[in-house]
Amino acid sequence: MKNIKEILKGEHRSFMRYALVVTFLFLLFVLFKPGSNIFNWLDARREISRQEKQISEYGKELEELDKRINLLTSDRDTLEKFAREKFHLAAPGEDVFILEE
Repeated sequence: MKNIKEILKGEHRSFMRYALVVTFLFLLFVLFKPGSNIFNWLDARREISRQEKQISEYGKELEELDKRINLLTSDRDTLEKFAREKFHLAAPGEDVFILEE
């Protein structure tokens, strides 16, 4: 620690200022250069987060659809109810009444 203070106050003072300014300018250039700067990185991270959330939602939706498919293929009563509600189908001799909200 004592050596650093001596360098900053001693005969190398002007060189150290120059080195610090050059280092600072280099860091600014690296962080904010066009094409791959910190703002692009943050936007990309935000987009990745949004897409991961969307993947999770689609996964849940897919699980629900798989459950529904299994239910419709394994239970005839559920399939008949689904056909009547979704496609307004009826057995021969039945009347279909459609109520719109």
